Amino acid sequence: MAVAQPAMEESEVMSGSQQKQWKGEDLLRRTHSGSGREKKRTRTQSLPPPQLPQLVAEQHTPIPYTDKDTQRLIVVLSNASLETYRAASRSGPAGRDDKYSLLNSDEHIGVMRKMGRDISDARPDITHQCLLTLLDSPVNKAGKLQIYIHTAKGVLIEVNPTVRIPRTFKRFAGLMVQLLHRMSIRSTTSQEKLLRVIKNPITEHLPPNCRKVTLSFEGPVVRVNDYIQTLGPKESICVFVGAMAKGNDDFADQFKDDTISISNFSLSASVACSKFCHAAEDVWDII
Repeated sequence: MAVAQPAMEESEVMSGSQQKQWKGEDLLRRTHSGSGREKKRTRTQSLPPPQLPQLVAEQHTPIPYTDKDTQRLIVVLSNASLETYRAASRSGPAGRDDKYSLLNSDEHIGVMRKMGRDISDARPDITHQCLLTLLDSPVNKAGKLQIYIHTAKGVLIEVNPTVRIPRTFKRFAGLMVQLLHRMSIRSTTSQEKLLRVIKNPITEHLPPNCRKVTLSFEGPVVRVNDYIQTLGPKESICVFVGAMAKGNDDFADQFKDDTISISNFSLSASVACSKFCHAAEDVWDII
């Protein structure tokens, strides 16, 4: 004989989803219940900032051309792979509408093979890396650095120390194409030329009291700090750095006064530039 179960009241019957909803509403009520007062944040008195060491003030103006005595570091990026390539031909007078791009190994492998050239000849990224390293250095911000670029095609470029080179390679490539076609790049806020093509040779633009140095793995190994300390009080130093993937290091033999090696290991062009910048900053007390 079946026994009838007592019927549950409607209020006692509750599904699983309703139970979860009820628990959530109950938790929300508990959260908002109570004193109703928010905790106040403890007020603290900030301490004065620590005293910084005395820094060398930045000089936003480069060394004037009339100044031939101020001691400085001069870096010449030699054999730089800066070459334009006509990517597309369009209609227009004298080919004004032609589209050019900077020859580089990432985008123009097929073009380099058609021309029968080594892919290592199209490495403008090396020049880009060196410029970022040099222009960001404290010795440049202190007004003690001058930069020149001598391309593999024999074009000599002067870099204004106040120029801001684009960080991305794509924008840098577009800037170099404009420079090689227009011969100069002016500032957007003034008529000052930030990049310009100048006449060869490089010795015409160096101060008279300047030691011209080339880097070679076969030269005597020296510490860059010790080498810069051997300069006279008003003697500048000009370093020729090969901005190329591979090749001979005889690109500045007709100018050099000395040949040295700055490491027991092979270094990239950017690291070589960095070592000279750091050494000049240490010797010349630039912080």
